[in-house]
Amino acid sequence: MKIGTPKEVFEGENRVAMTPESALQLQKLGYDCAIESGAGAAAGFSDAVYEAAGVEVIKTAAALYKAVDVVAKVRPPNDTEAKRLSEGQLLISFFWPAQNEAQMKLLADKGASVIAMDMVPRISRAQKMDALSSMANIAGYRAVIEAGNNFGRFFTGQITAAGKVPPAKVLIVGAGVAGLAAIGTSTSLGAITYAFDVRPEVAEQVESMGAQFVYLDFKEEQQDGAASGGYASVSSPEFREAQLAKFRELAPEMDIVITTALIPNREAPELWTEDMVKAMKPGSVIVDLAAEKGGNCKMTVMDQKIVTDNGVTIIGYTDFPSRMAAQSSTLYATNIRHMMTDLTPDKDGKVNHNMEDDVIRGATVAHAGAVTFPPPPPKVAAIAAQKPKEKVKELTAEEKRAAEMAAFKAQTKQQVTLLAVGAMLLLGVGLVAPASFMQHFIVFVLAVFVGFQVIWNVSHSLHTPLMAVTNAISSIIILGALMQIGSGSFLVILLAALSVFMAGINIFGGFLVTRRMLAMFQKS
Repeated sequence: MKIGTPKEVFEGENRVAMTPESALQLQKLGYDCAIESGAGAAAGFSDAVYEAAGVEVIKTAAALYKAVDVVAKVRPPNDTEAKRLSEGQLLISFFWPAQNEAQMKLLADKGASVIAMDMVPRISRAQKMDALSSMANIAGYRAVIEAGNNFGRFFTGQITAAGKVPPAKVLIVGAGVAGLAAIGTSTSLGAITYAFDVRPEVAEQVESMGAQFVYLDFKEEQQDGAASGGYASVSSPEFREAQLAKFRELAPEMDIVITTALIPNREAPELWTEDMVKAMKPGSVIVDLAAEKGGNCKMTVMDQKIVTDNGVTIIGYTDFPSRMAAQSSTLYATNIRHMMTDLTPDKDGKVNHNMEDDVIRGATVAHAGAVTFPPPPPKVAAIAAQKPKEKVKELTAEEKRAAEMAAFKAQTKQQVTLLAVGAMLLLGVGLVAPASFMQHFIVFVLAVFVGFQVIWNVSHSLHTPLMAVTNAISSIIILGALMQIGSGSFLVILLAALSVFMAGINIFGGFLVTRRMLAMFQKS
C-alpha cells in the first residue's frame, strides 16, 4: 500500500504530515511513500530531500489522492479534498468530529475511513501518538517566546552599572501540557513564574519546575482525570468567583499572562476579564492560547495582536505550532508514524484496521461506511488524577522531645538486648571450647565489632554501601593480621604483613576513588 501527504491548503499552515525521516520509518513498515510537490517547502523540506529518502514526488494533489491508499494530513480536509477521497481510502489528520459532523457523514457514506489525531485516547500506551500534546507543547513554548518579543524588558532581573532591572512576573493559567511547557520556558529565562490550575494535584509538578503554585482558599472536589480523558472538568460558579477574585488580586502585579484553559467540545471559559486587563501595567502582555475557541480573555481578537487603551498587548494567534514548522512537522510526523505502526502489526505494508484496539477504535470516527463517533469509553482508564497528599502535621517542641526520648529508649533497649544475647552466647561457647580457641575467638569477635562500628559511623556521603561492606571486611582482616604479626613463625609474619598491605590498599584506595567520584558532582 502507498501512503501520501498533500500540501496543506489552509492559509498560513506551514506544517507537513510526512518528513523525510518519518518516510524512512514508514518504508520499514512496508509502505511506499508519496508527497505532493512543495508540500514540505514551508517547513524546510525540499522535494530533493524527499526524493533522496525514497519518496515519490507527485506534481498535483488530485494525482496524489488517486495514487495513494492512505492520506496523511495536518488540517481537516476542505470540501474539495473530501470529494477526492474514495471508497477504501484511509484519511489520518486532525478532524474535530464534534464540529465537523456533515463532512464526517459524507466520508462515511463514501466508504472512506477517517482516523482523527485529535481523538487519540489519553491512555499511557497512546502517548506516542498524542498529537494534541505534541502541538500543545510547542504552543506553550512559543507563547513565552512571543510574549518576550512583545515585552519591553528582560525576563531575568539584572543589576548593572546603568541601574537595576527587576525580573518579570509571569502568570500561567492552566498547567496542562501547554502550561507546563510555558512554565519550563519562563523559569529557564529567569522570570518569577506563577501558575494556577483547577486541579490541585498538579501543584507538585508546577513547583518541581521552579514556579509558584497559586492556591485558592476554596476547596472543591474535581472530577477524576480518568473520567474526563485527562482534562480539567467544569468548575462550580462559587469556585469560579473565588478564582476570578484571586486573578483580580494578581492582575496589577503581573507583567505577562499566558492563558491555556480549554475544555474539549466547549467554548473557552472566560478567566481574564476586561477589568483585569485594565488593572494591568502599561507594557504588559497577554498571550491567549484559547483564542481559537473564543479566548480566555474576551478582549482577544483571533489571529491578531491588539494593544488596549492602557497599553496592554493581547496576542490571539492560533498558529503557534505552525510558526515553528520544522519542529512541529517532525513531532507530528512521528505521531503519524507511530499510528501507522499500530495499524501495521505485521510490518507488511498493509493496514489492519483493528476496531478491537482501544487506541485505533478511539481515534476512528468513520469506518466501513458508518460513523463511529463518539467512541465507547476505553477499556483502559485514562491517566487518573493523583489524589492530593495529606499534609503531615507539624509536631510541637514537646512532641518532638517526647518522640526523640521514645526513640532513644527503644534504641537503648535494642542495644542492651543484643549485648546480653551476645554475652550469653560467648559464655556458652566458653563452657565447651578449649582455652586456646577462646583466645582467638574473642579477638575475632572484637575485630568484627570494632570494624563494624568504625565503618558504620562514617558518613554515608563518603562511601557506597558496597564499599562500606568491603571496608568492614578489610578492617577485620587488618585487626586479625596485627594480632598474628608478632608470631614466631616467619610464614605467619609474612602472610600477616601481606594481609595488612592488601587490606590497606583496599581501604585507602576506596576512599580515594570515592573522593574523585564526589568531586564529579561538585560545582567547583
